[in-house]
Amino acid sequence: MLIATDSRGHVLKHPSKPAIGAMLADLRPGDHVLLERQDEHREGDWYIQVWFRDETTYQLEFRNGVPAEHYQTLTTSQEQVSQALLGWAADEPDWQRGITWDNIGAMFGASVAEDPDGPAL
Repeated sequence: MLIATDSRGHVLKHPSKPAIGAMLADLRPGDHVLLERQDEHREGDWYIQVWFRDETTYQLEFRNGVPAEHYQTLTTSQEQVSQALLGWAADEPDWQRGITWDNIGAMFGASVAEDPDGPAL
């Protein structure tokens, strides 16, 4: 199931393209929109999110299940953000094409529970 959430706490289940577009168009500096794919057949966290950092810059991130598959980019193009959000929501295979993504998975390093050797002392 696809769920959209915005900074104001509005939640939409199965959001339409126009609804996602409206959420993006309503962003003010500091606001964000999160699209999550919740599926009992997929392990981990599957989402794409955009944060409107300031008057001109969008920070776009997505995660494919695990922290190691967490990517980020910055853009000034609302159209590029819109295409990414809608492509991801539609589960299009090449939705991230045309965007340079940085893998930021290392920022979300393994937790103690995931590390069988425990923390280094």
